[in-house]
Amino acid sequence: MRGRRATTLLLLAALTTACDGGDAGPERLVIAGGGAGDVYNALAHALADAARDEVTGEVRVLPTEGSIDNLRAVAEGQADVGFATVDATSQAAQGEGPFSGALPIVALARLYDDYLHIVVRADSKVRQLRDLAGLDISTGPPGSGTHTIASRVVQEAGHDINTFQEHHLTLARSTEALATRDIAGLFVTGGLPMPALVDMSKHTPFRLLTLSDQIDRLQARYGEIYQARTIPATRTYAIPASVKQPDPVDTLGVTNVLVVRRALPEKTAYRLTELLFAAKPRLVAAHEEARRLDHRSALATYPVQLHPGAATYYRDHKIMAGSP
Repeated sequence: MRGRRATTLLLLAALTTACDGGDAGPERLVIAGGGAGDVYNALAHALADAARDEVTGEVRVLPTEGSIDNLRAVAEGQADVGFATVDATSQAAQGEGPFSGALPIVALARLYDDYLHIVVRADSKVRQLRDLAGLDISTGPPGSGTHTIASRVVQEAGHDINTFQEHHLTLARSTEALATRDIAGLFVTGGLPMPALVDMSKHTPFRLLTLSDQIDRLQARYGEIYQARTIPATRTYAIPASVKQPDPVDTLGVTNVLVVRRALPEKTAYRLTELLFAAKPRLVAAHEEARRLDHRSALATYPVQLHPGAATYYRDHKIMAGSP
């Protein structure tokens, strides 16, 4: 315990120096998480709890709307570490998409895959993506990675996103709007299962739409950032047997990474990566997708650059490749 405490205290002290340019200031670890009901939020709070057990300085979670918000918060120094999808992180590093300039962002670890969910009510007449054209849909807040993926999927399906009645709702508000029929469908990305969808299934039966050749088109345009994935829908969510739900559902997946500023000192990045793996039991208790955190795959953050301090951590722990 003493060793873990010393490591975390050193980490927080280093973070203070990195954030304050070497000036004296309060120790802190600010984690850019996500919104209520998503996996980022659960994991961010679990990571904060793991750090909070060992330190007396400030440790908190910054609520955000998702990947794009998190990347900006980390780049601007509002947060020290954040969760983001690899496609949004790649855009940030190159100054593309919603980013007006390149952000100094690198990764500490590959975490787990997000799965795109396209959700409609079980009693909806919508059977495929094109049936949503002209209808009210939620594609997530502008600060979310979901919005980026939804726009790309719709484009590769041969539609202009402007042909949809698009609403930029939070996940919590999206599920409420679907339940009250204010929208016909919602797009959301996240690990399996998504807590907000589990909760919604208790009062509003729903279906997931399957994708077809959009996945191949996305890969042709954007490379291996996007992968073909399947959601075992009826085993993942409480979908009634009476609902005609294809199972499994063909969809796409995108990797999540833990990001920091490029200028973060190497020792700090090393210790922060160390803290991430030490916190794995708490992360798994918060959400089962954290089981995928593994020394063997965590360094595979392509096309996002790995922080040199994290790279050193993985080299030092290569003999532990099979450990949790």
